[in-house]
Amino acid sequence: MKAFAALYRDLDATTSSLAKQAGLQIYFRSAVPADAAWAVYFLAGGKPRQLVPTKLLRQLAQEAAGLPEWLFDESYEAVGDLAETISLLLPPPTGRQERGLSIWIEQHLLPLRTATPEALAETLRTHWQQLALDERLVYFKLITGGFRVGVSRLQVTQALAAVGGVDAKRVAQRLMGYTQTRHQPTADHYTALIAPERSDELNQQTNGQPYPFFLAHPFTLPLKQFDPTLGPPANWIVEWKWDGIRAQLVKRAGQVWLWSRGEELVTERFPELAQMGDALPDGSVLDGEIVVWRDGRVQPFAELQKRIGRKTVGAKLLRDLPVVLLAYDLLEWQGSDLRALPQSDRRALLDELIADVRHPALLDSPTLHGDSWLELARQREAARAMGVEGMMLKQRGAHYGVGRTKDVGVWWKWKIDPLSIDAVLIYAQRGHGRRASLYSDYTFAVWDGPPEQIERKLVPFAKAYSGLTDAEMARVDGLIRKTTIESFGPVRSVTPTLVFELGFEGIARSARHKSGIAVRFPRMLRWRHDKPVQEADTLAALEALLPA
Repeated sequence: MKAFAALYRDLDATTSSLAKQAGLQIYFRSAVPADAAWAVYFLAGGKPRQLVPTKLLRQLAQEAAGLPEWLFDESYEAVGDLAETISLLLPPPTGRQERGLSIWIEQHLLPLRTATPEALAETLRTHWQQLALDERLVYFKLITGGFRVGVSRLQVTQALAAVGGVDAKRVAQRLMGYTQTRHQPTADHYTALIAPERSDELNQQTNGQPYPFFLAHPFTLPLKQFDPTLGPPANWIVEWKWDGIRAQLVKRAGQVWLWSRGEELVTERFPELAQMGDALPDGSVLDGEIVVWRDGRVQPFAELQKRIGRKTVGAKLLRDLPVVLLAYDLLEWQGSDLRALPQSDRRALLDELIADVRHPALLDSPTLHGDSWLELARQREAARAMGVEGMMLKQRGAHYGVGRTKDVGVWWKWKIDPLSIDAVLIYAQRGHGRRASLYSDYTFAVWDGPPEQIERKLVPFAKAYSGLTDAEMARVDGLIRKTTIESFGPVRSVTPTLVFELGFEGIARSARHKSGIAVRFPRMLRWRHDKPVQEADTLAALEALLPA
């Protein structure tokens, strides 16, 4: 537990991906396989069923700390995390027990689920008296199910790949099912994750490896420069730029794999797409976008987000939020790599495949047509109403390249301008890394009524931290310190004095937010020195931006 607690502390103390990766690799190289097996489980998102009732845990911690209930609650509110609150409030440990992570989990934590209330209370007291302060934090996070440390499954996959000298995509395949609730990892499971690749895994005809993704470049020239730069529209395949999850669906040797652009295996999250893949012939690899599709049209990305974070997908979720793959490229057909074919030829083969398969979860991303760029620009004006981000322009003769390259052809993304609203800064939090000493992460609000309304309030709706220069950030930091009303742990509430124009890519209704609105990729476009707080936008103005 000591080594795993140290890893947690190091990961939690940095926002650097390189530092996190180095920490993970150091841990996995030195940990015994049984401990490493459980570390992978938790770091990759595994979460066993609840071990201890939260009410009982709070009660025991409060009694051990000798605090009245109101003071415990105040401490919890200030800290914001139950596991951290308890670990800080308990009296110092009275003894030490050097046990590995696997022993703690298998012999001491998992049995808590079946213990009687009396035995449970005594066992918990014994446990926390044997743990050092930093070990307690991890212990309580595992018990409460709140183990989150800012490490993605992909980062864990990459660390294991580096330790084992194995391709990261191979490790991702091996991790399928590893974090299921009822799975109990063992030393053998961990050893299998990092073992050398077997001959059957290396067979291109049977393995589930995707191809490196071909990425688009942003196209921001004014319309009058399109013809001299791009030539006529007839030279291009034009499609909508969908707001979903870019993915490759691989079907080989009777098996189906679904990979996100981040090379994360997401097959289990979208079972209807895995089922659709069964209908494809072996030796097929499709490139496209996963979107929620309902009533004959794509739904806002906020709907897709409700499925992204779910480890289990029930019948109700499948019914309420059905997804499809909007396919726009065919990379492999009958086991042959098609990437060196012209874009137009690959697209023609894709259209034939989709027409033959005729599956409701596989749709052809429609192509758009216009005699001039002006005509296409007029069609692009409908993008926001359709819930798309703009258009994709793909050179008809382009091969399918690797990454963001132009050596074999080019894809351009012609995005629409962001939505924007004038909002008031009401909360601020310290940043990370080089901004750790500055209040650089802000919460913004709009008014709940028009200026003539006698009593109106500011309603928070978005958080943003990017868009300002270093000089502007330093000035805002100084104003935040001068106008602070209250502090809540790392967060300060401030007197509303600053107005910013916020830009965002999308907007949708959300029951999770106080405003009832969720915006996508918010950032600060400019500091509105010219606008007083009372003239900032209202919730009605924000709602008016919602798609019909």
